[in-house]
Amino acid sequence: VDKDALDTQVKDRKIQEASEKARNEELANEMKQNDKIMCMLEQRQKNDIRNINKAINEFQKNFQKPETRREFDLSDPQALKKDRPARLSDNDPQCTVSGLQKFMGEDLNYDQRMKFQKEQLREWSLQQQRDWKNALADQKFADDLYDKNRIELDQKTMEQQRKEEEKRRAVCTATKDFNRTQAAELAERKMLEKYQKMKDDMDEISSLLQGDLLSENPEQAVSSFGRHRVITDRWKGMNQDQLMAIRHSQQQQVLEKLRLKEEERQRDAAWDRQSIQAARAQLVLERHQQRQNRECRQALDNINAVLSQEQKSKNIYLKEEAYSNIPTGQYYAQFNTTSR
Repeated sequence: VDKDALDTQVKDRKIQEASEKARNEELANEMKQNDKIMCMLEQRQKNDIRNINKAINEFQKNFQKPETRREFDLSDPQALKKDRPARLSDNDPQCTVSGLQKFMGEDLNYDQRMKFQKEQLREWSLQQQRDWKNALADQKFADDLYDKNRIELDQKTMEQQRKEEEKRRAVCTATKDFNRTQAAELAERKMLEKYQKMKDDMDEISSLLQGDLLSENPEQAVSSFGRHRVITDRWKGMNQDQLMAIRHSQQQQVLEKLRLKEEERQRDAAWDRQSIQAARAQLVLERHQQRQNRECRQALDNINAVLSQEQKSKNIYLKEEAYSNIPTGQYYAQFNTTSR
């Protein structure tokens, strides 16, 4: 394994992950900023709509009052308080044609009244036009600001995408060059490894032919760390003393295992006895609890029976004695007998 190449790949991978993480954080911050701007624009638009509605309500409250309507006198709640006698004088403006108090052609204030009404209508119309122009100007300003912010956001997004494409293209180019270099190095390394393997194989064949393995020399299994240790690939087997020592050790292990099983069996039996005793105690406790619950239910049933009997007696008393008087027609005749 080429450790240096693997370390280089790991380092490049970490650098790439760090750049991707930084790019993702930058995009997240940009999205948060855009969301804040959008929330501010929406709040401003809501405030503008609220101000326009408030101005309309103020205008209707100040210049379009119900008292200025032509048919207000038909639904005026103070009509009776404002009502006056049918005729105060000969020049009373309430005198109608049917009263024969005032005839056509005798309206001396017609010009002045019409002039005042036209002036009033003109002022109302101009005021409405000014309010409407102001509302349109505010709406146009809000729309222009919204469009400007949207264009800026789109431009920033396009710039970010362009930078992202350039970074991705640069990363792809660097990765391609690195992979090409790694492939060339790998091919050269494989060639050297193949040559080295062939040389090692030849050396191993020569060593085996000239060594003690094929000649089956018993001394070749002795380890350099001591006579009690052997080399496994050269060892030809154990002698009778070693085999007897192993069999004796196995018998000791079997006896020890039997002893442990017996101890475990006794421990399990003790646990079983303890579990049975606990279950019996739990059963006795449950029966005692059931007996107490049964006694409580019987006492509660007796109390409910007594309360039911008392309720029945109270209902009989109310029905037969307390509510036995039935109202007659004379009782109802005493109501609504006075005039206002």
